[in-house]
Parts: sequence; C-alpha cells; structure tokens
Amino acid sequence: MEVTYIHHSCFLVETDRFYYLFDYEKGSLPEMDVQKPIFVFSSHGHGDHYNPEIFPLLNRMGMQNVRAVLSDDIDGPAGCVSVAPGKRYGLDEGLTVTTFASTDLGVAFLIEDEGELIYHAGDLNDWVWDGESEDYNAQMTAKYRHQMDLLAQKLDQRQIDAAFVVLDPRQEKDYDRGLCYFLENISAKQVYPMHFWENPSIIETFLKDHPEYTEKIRRTE
Repeated sequence: MEVTYIHHSCFLVETDRFYYLFDYEKGSLPEMDVQKPIFVFSSHGHGDHYNPEIFPLLNRMGMQNVRAVLSDDIDGPAGCVSVAPGKRYGLDEGLTVTTFASTDLGVAFLIEDEGELIYHAGDLNDWVWDGESEDYNAQMTAKYRHQMDLLAQKLDQRQIDAAFVVLDPRQEKDYDRGLCYFLENISAKQVYPMHFWENPSIIETFLKDHPEYTEKIRRTE
C-alpha cells in the first residue's frame, strides 16, 4: 500500500488492485496507471472536502475507470454511489465500505480491500471548542466516542493498515482530543493526521506532547 498526501484532508492510496482518492479539494495528483480503477471518495459536501472538478481533472489525466463514492448530502455525477451513515456497501468483488456518522456533516469511511483496511475520518472528530457550552461539548464527546466504539466493534480486533484522522489546531488546547481517543481505542499500523489548515507543524506539536505515538504517526508534509 502506497500513501500520497495531496492537501488538507486529501490522500491518494494505492493498493494492488485500486487507487482510492479521499476528500479532494485542490492540489496536484501524481502520475498514475491510467488503466487501474480509481475510487473517488468524498465524506461530505463542504468545500474543503469535495470539489467536483476532480472528475474532469481525472478525465484529462486519462484515467479510464473512475468510480465515485459520495456522501448522500452531495449531488454527485451520474453513476456515483451515494452513501448514508451507518451502512455497508459492496463496491467490487472483495471490496466493501462501511460508513460511520460524522459529528459534523456526512460520513467517515472504513474500506476493506481483500483484507487490507483503510479508514478516513472525514470530519468525524471530537469537536470540542472553548466558546461552546459545557453541555454541547459533553454531547460532542459522547457522539464521537460512540462512533469510535462502533468502529472498534466492526474491526473486531483487526488492525487498520492506514488511518486518516483529524488534528485541527483551531481547537487550541483541545486539538488532540479526537486523535488521542482514536489512538487509545483503535488499532492502526499507520496514522496520518489531516485537516490541519496549512499548519503541519501541529503534527510535531502532537509528537512532542505524545511521544509514545512516534512510531505510528506519519508526517504528511
């Protein structure tokens, strides 16, 4: 499995059989095998997670087999698979995606590709903010942890091969809440922080605060 960081929450993952492109907003894509199928995933319709220009871009690159898997809040192109939270979808032989409810909008994805597991959180995160009420923040944390419990149940002690998880510096002192809970409760070989708004140094901050995760966390820039 090969992982390429594109921008913000966008990553390109290549497995033996497929490419997976997650939450494209903007950025240059690497050269790809035009005959290998590519799945375009978008977790929700916010402008930093979905840009419909990805489809003409892939067409100009000559990609011959482009498939779209989009959250059902997106009005996608003809033939796309529209997905709702809390569902499981068969995409191809030996390929399924399970969705989880975001704590913002849309879904998170767990992809199972012939035994390989890929998780992309979209905007599923523990969105605690200083300016919100104590009750709001408590409800947010409860919702996030419930979805992580569902993810752990789905994994059933299996290990994710590559996980893409929110680390947002705008949360200030609470910036690490979601990622820490994920690392404490979900088994993953490689974890790629994302959604850091042009501030990749937050990854180094996280590693200084939590050196015990140095072997798992991947620097995306």
